[in-house]
Amino acid sequence: MDHSNQEFIEFALKKQVLQFGQFKTKAGRLSPYFFNTGLFNDGESLMRLGMFYAKSIEASKIPFDMLYGPAYKGIPLVTSIVIAFASMGRNIPFAFNRKEKKDHGEGGVIIGTPLKGKVLIVDDVISAGTSVNESVNLILEEGAQPSGIAISIDREEKGSGALSAVEEIKATHHLPICHLTSLKEIMRYIESNTTYASYIDAMRDYQKEYGIKT
Repeated sequence: MDHSNQEFIEFALKKQVLQFGQFKTKAGRLSPYFFNTGLFNDGESLMRLGMFYAKSIEASKIPFDMLYGPAYKGIPLVTSIVIAFASMGRNIPFAFNRKEKKDHGEGGVIIGTPLKGKVLIVDDVISAGTSVNESVNLILEEGAQPSGIAISIDREEKGSGALSAVEEIKATHHLPICHLTSLKEIMRYIESNTTYASYIDAMRDYQKEYGIKT
């Protein structure tokens, strides 16, 4: 495990964004872990989160001209990331969307820089892929080109078929995806950490039943 991945997992644990126990997912599965980026809910946390994303995006080598964050969780994410990039000496334009089209004032659904060139989509997690599909369609409608996706965690979990939501997006849209951590990387971390090692059996059972084959 590289240092940045371990550091991000420890950061998520400290902020209780990553928790272990028993949690019911939207799909009705009982998961032994829960990951909620909404709990990065103060200035310092967002500052650090933005830097983790910026470094991951930079390391991925995905080409982009601007960033786009879909409402709602994508809004603070994309904002924190461009601030992180600015602190690294790179001034990146960004945009996000409204849930409903505005018919007065400046109008439209896009707030920020008009979508143009290569657009990197930023979100917290890809669950069913609905948000990504909407983002891709919106970017194309505006005459821009989606170039990739950056997420916080790849759950590496089967969707309706044998593929995960991330794999389905890759297959459908042919877009590269970078992530800050994944189920496999979290498991690797906790099995060597005495504080969390007691959860590894439940994690393995869950991965065996719902995980993708890697």
